[in-house]
Amino acid sequence: MNTTDNEFRQDFGSHVRSLRKARNMTQEGLAESSGLSADTIRRLEKGNFSPSLDTLRKLSQGMTLSLSTLFAAFEFGELDPSRELQDLLRGLETQEVRQMLRVLQVLLDCLKG
Repeated sequence: MNTTDNEFRQDFGSHVRSLRKARNMTQEGLAESSGLSADTIRRLEKGNFSPSLDTLRKLSQGMTLSLSTLFAAFEFGELDPSRELQDLLRGLETQEVRQMLRVLQVLLDCLKG
């Protein structure tokens, strides 16, 4: 394994850590919501191993993100809020999405004054 592989894993681990913290999740909380062990989350965040596709899928589901959003955020260095919102809404029933739209409209109206 060369230094580039190690740096890449460490960078990805830091990315996962920042996404987890942005959601106010502990490593244990992310482990529980993703169906992974807390040890797996710790090792991934430290860059100690290369996760399998199944692990990445579980990880992204635990943070309510699509795999594409997880990777795009890593590649571009930031999480696109519109993609994150789409991912969040994708997991809801149609009625729940309609309710969310009504709530968002009220919030937008309040922001406009």
